[in-house]
Amino acid sequence: MVPTGPDQELFQRLREGDRGALARAITLVESTRPSDREMASALLSAALPFSGNSLRLGITGIPGVGKSTLINALGMLAIDKGHAVAVLATDPSSQRSGGSILGDKTRMEELSRQTKAFIRPTASSGFLGGVAQHTREVIVLCEAAGFDLILVETVGVGQSELEVDRITDLNLLLMIPGAGDELQGIKRGIMESADVIVLTKSDGQDTVAHEAARTDLRNAIAFLPERDSGSRPEVLLTDAITGKGVPELLQHVMELHARSTTTGHLSVRRGSQDVHWLKQSLRDGLMDLLMRDPRTAALLEQLEPRVRSGDLDPFRAAREVLERFRTGDAPLP
Repeated sequence: MVPTGPDQELFQRLREGDRGALARAITLVESTRPSDREMASALLSAALPFSGNSLRLGITGIPGVGKSTLINALGMLAIDKGHAVAVLATDPSSQRSGGSILGDKTRMEELSRQTKAFIRPTASSGFLGGVAQHTREVIVLCEAAGFDLILVETVGVGQSELEVDRITDLNLLLMIPGAGDELQGIKRGIMESADVIVLTKSDGQDTVAHEAARTDLRNAIAFLPERDSGSRPEVLLTDAITGKGVPELLQHVMELHARSTTTGHLSVRRGSQDVHWLKQSLRDGLMDLLMRDPRTAALLEQLEPRVRSGDLDPFRAAREVLERFRTGDAPLP
């Protein structure tokens, strides 16, 4: 159902591809104000029927591997081929101040000037897994605005960045040749979530070392389980500055997505992701209700000093809060 009132105008502008309206809609989705959350829910409900027609591509790797630079090159090439590109870049937040630099956009200067591109840096705000809390909803809004290639850049913290696998169709894992990253192929975790492994910054004199790194990774990948698509990741060499390997990378990604669509795997994958986000939304919603309930808020205020002093263990305290929320003032059994 299309929202009414001011929401309707915002939604219509979003559907027309207005980047200002898209930015405003994303701000509503990311807001914690109850009034904004109601508007965001209406916008998302209206946008959902117009979503799902993009290629959702996750891009992860350690800081300094060149994620933003490769995204700039990949996005420019995709636009030249007629695509509309949205980049959702997650920046780490300070644990002390909560602030974030949000500097990824400055490394995508060329792409940011394109009318067929939209770049949205977002602070992680303590949300684990390499992406921001509302990235899943933002993808829906970008698709409703007409973007058919969604690039999700993770924070870049390493082995824990698995949440991106639950919101994208394919995942690129970026590595640097000669940095020892090829040995990571024998590890579990993020390697098992990669559909393509990209060796970046590979344009140089030592081509023998680059090919050796690719061979080592291919050998290591053979010991990992297959992806749920039934395949293992290909290892590609790229250099975003010179453009080396970028066309081949884009073509390979498009072919993988087309194959996944044809076999029906994409539909199954997205269905499983929707179930995951149903449960995640329930967890987030229940926590929000619990923290806003005056009974549990009052009890939590009483228990925190006891937990801090060691008089009460945190697990017992959590049980008391949950029981108060579930049964009112009923005593803990």
